[in-house]
Amino acid sequence: MIIGLTGSIASGKSTVAKMLETYKLPIVDADLVARQVVGPGSNTLQKIAEAFGPEVIAADGTMDRAKVGAIIFHDEEKRAVLNGIIHPAIRAEMIRQRDEHVAKGEQTVIMDIPLLFESKLQHFVEKILVVTVSEDNQLQRLMERNGFSMEEAHARIATQIPVAEKEALADAVIFNNGMLEETAKQLEQILKQWQIIKFTKSE
Repeated sequence: MIIGLTGSIASGKSTVAKMLETYKLPIVDADLVARQVVGPGSNTLQKIAEAFGPEVIAADGTMDRAKVGAIIFHDEEKRAVLNGIIHPAIRAEMIRQRDEHVAKGEQTVIMDIPLLFESKLQHFVEKILVVTVSEDNQLQRLMERNGFSMEEAHARIATQIPVAEKEALADAVIFNNGMLEETAKQLEQILKQWQIIKFTKSE
């Protein structure tokens, strides 16, 4: 079973991903893959240098994110060029890692994709697990975590599909408004329901 793990900003998806690690389930992490594909010497980084100039590669061979960010910040066309290079590379590497786990005989693979719905990657997975919080909690956590003003936090949240829509599209939802123990218990029940684990830890 290929499970897509997603949520919205400050929903606690990363917390649930860490909990899934304790079940020894293989995880394909989209954020990690995004860093891997632009690693020193990678084809993707070479394409970025060809598109934006050799100065976007730092002295240590890594991508100079500040320079790339400055180039695309006010230029929609250049941002589209960058996305056209990076996004296919990320998707191809995620599929490669997923298929590698399956080839090794893994019965369950978690694909941790923060923007699963926004990127229209539902076809990558068989079931979707959404981590969600109330709007008030989301706003509060984002302000505390990132030091945002209320306006900045609202603006970040507004760039994503509303939490309620994600909940409606999910096969299962974890409500991450309470204590960590409550979140862990919900996850355990879903894994049991989907027959990924036979018994809960409390049994």
